[in-house]
Amino acid sequence: MSLTRNPKLVEIAKMLCRELRKKATETEKMFWDAVRDRKFLNKKFYRQYPLFFDFFGKETFYIADFYCHECKTVVEIDGGYHIRQKNYDQLKNEVIKTMGIKVVRFTNAEIQKNLIIVLTKLKDELKNDSL
Repeated sequence: MSLTRNPKLVEIAKMLCRELRKKATETEKMFWDAVRDRKFLNKKFYRQYPLFFDFFGKETFYIADFYCHECKTVVEIDGGYHIRQKNYDQLKNEVIKTMGIKVVRFTNAEIQKNLIIVLTKLKDELKNDSL
């Protein structure tokens, strides 16, 4: 989804995404195992994917936990620290929505408790968009 012409920014994003993939949480690994390789609805998901945008004339990016280009959907998995960064998450949601991308959030607890229910909710969200 890179629209950037700034190669330095792309390199920074790639480096950060690689680091985040290496440090994936157990919950992220659980979700990734369920959606990778088109296992979920035959859709291609990417993990730790940079979304570039212009913010008041300055190009920057957010890193989505998971992104499906076919569905134009970001899946964010919220751990305990997200309670402290609620404002940041709200801004991130709004910016991503302005790109025409839907944001769906799940907590670590939801995924750990019942991944099948989470995937069913995600399927319903994606189905609602295709109507």
